[in-house]
Amino acid sequence: MPKIVVIPGDGIGKEITDAAVRVLQAADKKFALNLEYEYHDAGGTAYDKFGTPLPEETVAACKASDGVLFGAVGGDKWDNVEPALRPEKAILGLRKQLGLYANLRPVKIADALVEYSPLKPELARGVDLVIVRELVGGIYFGERCESEQHNGVERAWDLENYSVPEVERIVRLACETAKLRRGKLTSVDKANVLATSRLWRRTAAEAAKAYPEVEMKNLYVDNCAMQLAINPAQFDVIVTGNLFGDILSDEAAVVGGSIGMLPSASIGTSTSLYEPIHGSAPDIAGQGIANPMGTILSAAMLLRYSLHEEEAALAIEQAVDKALAEGYRTPDLWKEGFKKANTAEITHVIVERI
Repeated sequence: MPKIVVIPGDGIGKEITDAAVRVLQAADKKFALNLEYEYHDAGGTAYDKFGTPLPEETVAACKASDGVLFGAVGGDKWDNVEPALRPEKAILGLRKQLGLYANLRPVKIADALVEYSPLKPELARGVDLVIVRELVGGIYFGERCESEQHNGVERAWDLENYSVPEVERIVRLACETAKLRRGKLTSVDKANVLATSRLWRRTAAEAAKAYPEVEMKNLYVDNCAMQLAINPAQFDVIVTGNLFGDILSDEAAVVGGSIGMLPSASIGTSTSLYEPIHGSAPDIAGQGIANPMGTILSAAMLLRYSLHEEEAALAIEQAVDKALAEGYRTPDLWKEGFKKANTAEITHVIVERI
């Protein structure tokens, strides 16, 4: 039986993970997935119980699972906790402990939500892309100096580096992702300036040769950022390094128009973790009005990438699209003329459409 570890976390985490599990159970019933669930603590709630945001028991359970469904962590309650014990250390610790080397962030604008995008409708319509970001290399993990004297002035520096195996691994994942979609891959770098980007471009081209069904092209990061703003529908899968991926994925998230709708996957060498991109929203926790759709769509990604249950994943995604097309909106999306639905109600609507 596939085992899913559920980590609700803090704030609205329990509400949105409970909703996602309900949807997974509906998919399980239809597709005979035989899923079982195990619940563990992380974040501020874990700190309150155990004095640490990431208990060893939680890490061990995640390593032994087939996939991790993560809610959100953090909140004002823990603002004065010492930095090493802050709730956010839970997700950073899991990335390290589970070897989560890639972040996949899909941005898909349902026809029913085109008006929520800051882009003109003709630009937002049809947007359906995935950004594959390398997560454990690059400048974020290179050597650094906070302060030193050089020629009589203070300076600081960060070292950017990538190895061939790191680039090969992320490009292979991006190619596999493109194979499941429209077969188009854009590799993003700054090869006209950076030595690491020139190595990235050479290595990416070589790695992509193993995937003749995938069409790959290269873009400089500044051009890619511009293209995401003026014609995002042209993209299928974008693969890039840690720093560029951080920036581009946040830009692409804005294109979607609603942070509550966006899922993500952090792919590991053995176990992978799935979570919505939004935070714990402690100001609305316990009110039953949180938008669970980003978490529900993250659960669909878990089925697709960790359990290889494409039909079940697609059924969940289509159920979300149907609910939106029929006019159901959670409070963060509601406008006059639509059907307002709280967390439990929208979950029920989605379950009924699987």
